[in-house]
Amino acid sequence: MVVVDQYSLGTLFAFVLFLCGLQYNIRKKKAKELKAFQMHTQSYQSSHSPDSSAGTDVIIVGAGVAGAALAHTLGKEGRRVQVIERDLTEPDRIVGELLQPGGYLKLIELGLEDCVEEIDAQRVLGYALIKDGKNTRLPYPLEKFHSDVAGRSFHNGRFIQRLREKAATVPNVQLEQGTVTSLLEENGTIKGVHYKTKDGQERRAYAPLTIVCDGCFSNLRRSLCNPKVDVPSCFVGLILENCELPFANHGHVILADPSPILFYPISSTEVRCLVDVPGQKIPSIANGEMANYLKTRVAPQVPPQLRAAFISAIDKGNIRSMPNRSMPADPLPTPGALLMGDAFNMRHPLTGGGMTVALSDIVVLRDLFRPLHDLKDAPSLSKYLESFYTLRKPVASTINTLAGALYKVFSSSSDQAGKEMRQACFDYLSLGGIFSSGPVALLSGLNPRPMSLVLHFFAVAIYGVGCLLVPFPSLKGIWIGARLISGASGIIFPIIRAEGVRQMFFPATVPAVYRAPPVN
Repeated sequence: MVVVDQYSLGTLFAFVLFLCGLQYNIRKKKAKELKAFQMHTQSYQSSHSPDSSAGTDVIIVGAGVAGAALAHTLGKEGRRVQVIERDLTEPDRIVGELLQPGGYLKLIELGLEDCVEEIDAQRVLGYALIKDGKNTRLPYPLEKFHSDVAGRSFHNGRFIQRLREKAATVPNVQLEQGTVTSLLEENGTIKGVHYKTKDGQERRAYAPLTIVCDGCFSNLRRSLCNPKVDVPSCFVGLILENCELPFANHGHVILADPSPILFYPISSTEVRCLVDVPGQKIPSIANGEMANYLKTRVAPQVPPQLRAAFISAIDKGNIRSMPNRSMPADPLPTPGALLMGDAFNMRHPLTGGGMTVALSDIVVLRDLFRPLHDLKDAPSLSKYLESFYTLRKPVASTINTLAGALYKVFSSSSDQAGKEMRQACFDYLSLGGIFSSGPVALLSGLNPRPMSLVLHFFAVAIYGVGCLLVPFPSLKGIWIGARLISGASGIIFPIIRAEGVRQMFFPATVPAVYRAPPVN
């Protein structure tokens, strides 16, 4: 009995010792976890202090279409991205509402095609061109593509918010509201940015690469490019409600006097109208001059089935305007920084090509980044990324040149040769077949080939000359024809020269294209 009691006491004593040891180990483990958590918290706070962005690979300034799409793309590729956007609320713009089929294909390539879902986006299947009461339909050449491939039109702000939401789902992408006031430069290399937070705090953020995507009004691009901004006209925007376009699911271009009028759906119940007004000085919206201009000068040229809705939209008073800017890409390669989007390159928005160019640029940049493991060697990285400026040219220069050329051709002219060129363009596109599908493939970004653009442009001019000489040539016809060819050359060649002849037509001769990625 005594033996049993001694045995029981020994077992009890061993069990107590075991519990004490277990409790000690648990406390030790908790203390270790607490210390690790505190160290992680201190590291996080340090990385978000006013003068640090520890661990960030890329800073993106701006979260519009280009910035948000780029953030998602680089984040998915494993880069740690910090995005600083001036205003993260939904934008309200009157342009950036039509995505061409070529741009939609790039959206698919980037895994962002679901961003046009749940925003009441409308499929766009082509254009309708209207002149002097006559019309011609110009469908996109989509026969070789999946049935889902088409253009998309929508409210710009809704689309941007979807892109931002998509970017925010990537764990290593951080979106922050703040205003970047300057780039941080050290010995000719951009090290990061200086910015103000939403609550007014001054901060600095550092990264091996800063990509500026802060839009057409960029205040940062001057040190990164030679900005030559031209403002040929302004768009005056209206929203027409509960009306039907002459051709469903088509953008409509009215060859009006003095310049084109655009109509396209942006939701299931709304149609966007953009009236181009030449020059930078437009009638005042505030004192009613613009409303009078739209009713007396523009309304009579609007298709009859849209006229009542057009006048009703004017009477509601929600008239908006914005300058139409164009700016050829003329970069100053700078270690540690890169320009993209409208901050870098703009074209007249008549053809709706801006988002297609931006998304195409992102695909090019993504592919250039893939072999890179370390971005810290800024000079070598800058040399390597010079190839970006050439590799983007086939798509960007084709869309840019076409936008500038079409705007000049579609605008009315007091010169007889200009009138003939405008009529020739309408008639040429009305021929159908390759005469319409070829130019529309260029416009839509489905076939961005600069040489094809030049051939079609001069084919229009030659067609116009032929019409002047039929049925019998005359001295007057020959003279106008010569001026027509001269005028066509005067339209397209300056645009090509600004884009860069060598990069546009002979990119393979540019040494930067063959640069290997820097060795890490």
